[in-house]
Amino acid sequence: MSATLLAVVLSLFSAVAYAGAAVAQERLASRTTDSGVLRLLGRGAWWWSVGLNAGAALLHVAALKYGTLTLVQPLGALTLVAAVPLGARLAGRRVTSVEWRGTALTLIGLSAVLVTASGPAPDDVLSLPQALAVTGATATLIGVLARPGARPGLRHASASGFASGVASALTQTVTVAATDRTGPLLSGQVIVVALLVAAFAAGGLLLSQTAYKGGLGAPLAVVTLANPIAAVVIGLTLLGEQLQGGVAGLLLAGAGGAVAAWGVVTLSRSTPVPVPAAVEEHPVAAVLALEPDSAAYEPSLRPRQKARRHLTTL
Repeated sequence: MSATLLAVVLSLFSAVAYAGAAVAQERLASRTTDSGVLRLLGRGAWWWSVGLNAGAALLHVAALKYGTLTLVQPLGALTLVAAVPLGARLAGRRVTSVEWRGTALTLIGLSAVLVTASGPAPDDVLSLPQALAVTGATATLIGVLARPGARPGLRHASASGFASGVASALTQTVTVAATDRTGPLLSGQVIVVALLVAAFAAGGLLLSQTAYKGGLGAPLAVVTLANPIAAVVIGLTLLGEQLQGGVAGLLLAGAGGAVAAWGVVTLSRSTPVPVPAAVEEHPVAAVLALEPDSAAYEPSLRPRQKARRHLTTL
């Protein structure tokens, strides 16, 4: 099996695992009015979702060992694609035409990216000065986006996506450097970059908890798109990754990315039931709105139904 194919398969399994984790986290968020960290740490459902996320993360790390950032990170959108049939089945409904359209657009766009981003297994890593420079620039950008002000959802979603994308780029450096048989397993570079990975991963997760309080649609798309953008920029500018096909390949990748982005936005707007919040780095809870509390359905009831329910409770 080629390195590219193995990276794609691992990314697919990672996406499915992230989708399963989103189910548990959406259920927790829909029943929790206070998303404080201490309250979340005291809930078994939170730790169950963390376990699923950990398994998905390990698969993602393995994919980064065999595939370039420009290949693996855009495939993160497969999380949404995997969530569509899973969410529809568990909710006891059919996949809507909007969801089919968003899925098709996402898959078509990712196919174009896959063709141009295919390449050998990565062997280049960020140097320690490069990793620290990326850390400083990203931390500054996150600080600007996370400042108090209007529309915090979109800004926090952008910050979460950038943090997660940089964490993946740094993770690839750790993975490739640690498995390089010509050097020590735990060099100073590996340890420092691993600590930076932990910091960005935790920051991205915490930012995502606050990004969806006002709704999931637009922030969902922003996180899903900001993540690969950050990683691809690092891969192309600092790791020497290249797209296949020259100028034609670049145009094809750009068109594919735009089509995939259109599909992601379409999927993010296809939520059949509004959900109060979500707490996931890979936010597919919007598509997986499963068995919400009856209050979530209240806005969709007809006035006569509402009146009948009111009289019944008297």
